[in-house]
Amino acid sequence: MKTFKIFNLFLLVAMALTGCRHEQKSPDAPVAKVEGSKITFATNAPQLSYLMIEPAQARQLAAVGLYGRLAWDDDVTARVYSPLAGRVLNISVEVNQHVNSDDALALLDSPDFGQALANARIAVGNLAAADKANARAKELFAHGAAAQKDVEAAAAAFVVAEAEHDRAEATLANYGGNDTSTNEIYALRSPLAGVVVGKNLNPGQEIRPDLMLANAQQFIDPQFVVTDPTRLWLFLDVSELDVASLTPGREVFIHTHAYPDKIFHGRLEIIGHGLDPTTRTIKARCFVDNAENLLRAEMYVTVEVASSGTTGVDVPTKTVFLKDEEHCVFVQIAPGQFERRKVELGGENNGRTAILNGISSGEHVVSDGCLLLESIIEGDNG
Repeated sequence: MKTFKIFNLFLLVAMALTGCRHEQKSPDAPVAKVEGSKITFATNAPQLSYLMIEPAQARQLAAVGLYGRLAWDDDVTARVYSPLAGRVLNISVEVNQHVNSDDALALLDSPDFGQALANARIAVGNLAAADKANARAKELFAHGAAAQKDVEAAAAAFVVAEAEHDRAEATLANYGGNDTSTNEIYALRSPLAGVVVGKNLNPGQEIRPDLMLANAQQFIDPQFVVTDPTRLWLFLDVSELDVASLTPGREVFIHTHAYPDKIFHGRLEIIGHGLDPTTRTIKARCFVDNAENLLRAEMYVTVEVASSGTTGVDVPTKTVFLKDEEHCVFVQIAPGQFERRKVELGGENNGRTAILNGISSGEHVVSDGCLLLESIIEGDNG
């Protein structure tokens, strides 16, 4: 009897253990269905819990994080050099002073200007003498008192004198003088209206234009720089990836350390055709309206370029992966159904990458779990 009870006890324990093992056995996980570059999961597939899906956002900016340098707008800037040697007698302007076109910036005692003035006066006298000689020769020839060759020689001398007069007058006019000037004081004048933003001149200084060939900075710098400071140029260094999404006319947003809470606006004008061999970037030029006079030439700034609405979408950078040296992403085309697509990349900044082609705004992409999906496709196709 005791043996029977012990046997029944072992039998009950065995049945209990068998039941437990039966209840703990889980069903097999649903198998993903793979068709080429598409993969479909059942609704309750556990793999879906490892995926993170986000919508692709329309690009608001075509390029971000570009670095640039502000400079004077050369279309409204004059770098004034003295064309003549001389000694500075007087400086008429100071930096930040407004000047009109043809205003005198400085006065020079210039023997070169005196020589040009003398040449012009001599040419006037020679022309008058040649004109009279030519007229006299013609009159004498008409009365038979002169030979034909004398008339021809007088006419030729008049032509030479006239040419020399024109040359001397043109030279003097290039210096801003005329044959009525009375001394060799040369006025260095501003060729346009604007603000004097640079001065490299001292009273008593000797100026010699030929010293520019010495390649010394004090001789190469212009004597004055006159510009309109409300107009600036912005030069950008653009990467190969960013340049594909840029076109002239785009608005640019400019940020400076001097005014961290203020955004300045400009317009993209010119995009270069070649790469800088050192930096491997492409030069671009923008126009900047500096009506508030807050920006300064030679400031370094960071720039964002506005999107035209046709430059693709932004996605998290981890969305993109390489497949046979091509960039790809996984797109959710239906609940539980994903497709691998090849895409064309733009620039990358702050953890997000621009997709120029391959995805439309509003489509949902896999931002986490791409390698899981790729391994399933590769395993099935392998």
